[in-house]
Amino acid sequence: MSIHPSPDRVIIFDTTLRDGEQSPGATLNVEEKLAIAHQLALLGVDVIEAGFAVSSPGDFEAVKRIAEEVGKADGPIICSLARAVKKDIEAAAAAVKPAARSRIHVFISSSDIHLKYQLRKSREEVLDIAAEMVAYARSFVEDVEFSPMDATRTDPDYLYQIIERAIAAGATTINIPDTVGYNTPKEMERLIQGIQANVPNIDRVILSVHTQNDLGLATANALAAIEHGVRQIECTINGIGERAGNTALEEIVMALEVRKPYFNSFFGRAVDSTESLTNIRTQEIYKSSRLVSQSTGMLVQPNKAIVGINAFAHESGIHQDGVIKHRETYEIMDASSIGLTENQIVLGKHSGRHAFRARLQELGFELNEDDLNKAFNRFKEIADKKKEVSDWDIEAIVRDETQIAIEEGFQLEHVQVTCGDCTCPTATITLLTPNGKILTDAAVGTGPVDAVYCTINRLVDIPNQLIEFSVQSVTEGIDALGTVNIRVRHADRIFAGQASDTDIVVASAHAYVNALNRLYRYLQTQGRSSYAVAE
Repeated sequence: MSIHPSPDRVIIFDTTLRDGEQSPGATLNVEEKLAIAHQLALLGVDVIEAGFAVSSPGDFEAVKRIAEEVGKADGPIICSLARAVKKDIEAAAAAVKPAARSRIHVFISSSDIHLKYQLRKSREEVLDIAAEMVAYARSFVEDVEFSPMDATRTDPDYLYQIIERAIAAGATTINIPDTVGYNTPKEMERLIQGIQANVPNIDRVILSVHTQNDLGLATANALAAIEHGVRQIECTINGIGERAGNTALEEIVMALEVRKPYFNSFFGRAVDSTESLTNIRTQEIYKSSRLVSQSTGMLVQPNKAIVGINAFAHESGIHQDGVIKHRETYEIMDASSIGLTENQIVLGKHSGRHAFRARLQELGFELNEDDLNKAFNRFKEIADKKKEVSDWDIEAIVRDETQIAIEEGFQLEHVQVTCGDCTCPTATITLLTPNGKILTDAAVGTGPVDAVYCTINRLVDIPNQLIEFSVQSVTEGIDALGTVNIRVRHADRIFAGQASDTDIVVASAHAYVNALNRLYRYLQTQGRSSYAVAE
């Protein structure tokens, strides 16, 4: 999987674990990042931007673990972001060192508004810093990416200068960030053409773009850039990221796949060439989307392109009639091409461990014995409540159990709720604390979920504000598993939690404890463990 200045395909640079994790509430621990990185490697991404190594010990550890375990010779390039600062570059170099192929991604602002109000440096100073720090990064690794931040609002002549200096200093990839999602596709086209025409050494590097989605144009801008010679796209699973997010990996990949006859000409290929324009295994897209959604607690909107639950659904009678007669009347891609299969019922309460393990393997899950036992026990509990257990139910069970297994902190032992139109909603909760104590308390609330949360707050004395609560059914039917997603705010940070159960009150309790555990671990890393467990 070599990468050279004139690739005949699009390089997929995945920044889910760096920019994606900067989404409010999308905080991931090391094990969750590692699980996503393994899935990204299975998906076939070319580069994983594993984090911002200098930003925290946790981020450094995550990048290092991913470099060690995922950065194999036949795996993706492992990259760490670094400001144009020596300590950042040194931390990035140390973190990615275990990878067979590593990259340091150096960035510095280039627009006048950033130079004046953020960096407070002159254009000449920034030119010198960019060249010096790219050269410093190149002293550690052979593969250096350089990004002039806010490039699309930078004076073009100055942008050409900083790019030329970065290439001369040793950059191998030049990334053009539309940092605030400001550009339109025509503007992106002119920008790329201007760079190619005015940067004399541009042929020595791979040209890349990073497009934010503030105006809903991220994918359109990225595709316009591809048409004019850009050969690397920075993107994230489900399009998560700062503010309105990034270019969605699945949208770029499937646009290139479905519209291959259109895009082939931009790569010098015959119009009818069937060779893929990326290295992505598209059948892994849906699984990757679900894993990222589950791990971050960020729901995929139902009408999201490619991976939303409505993406292959038809309600209009005209559409249904057309699809029944011939699928391509209203579908431009097959659901199976992204790994989405029919929701077939295959297991029930009489199914055994071997059948359960076999089905997990078919769904792409490889669990160790401990996780398998936990997932199987949960499966039997669900199967006793439901007549039929679907693939989606099984997936939710496994995600919940493996997530619980890697959580450190509070464990929910018991939930009991009394409610109704003639009684005051009351919850009794038993929690196992991180220090091994078992605590029980009860409280009333305006409803059953509020009563549960009031009780947990009496047991776990960590101030927070619940800012989002949503319930979504995993499958159809009155006995469907319900998935609860919540987000809580503490100070200026947001933490997400997610859990599934046939009882949405129980799922709500698990989701809240999950979010509190993320908050609890964050406070520990900040040396702020003074928040006490209620006695």
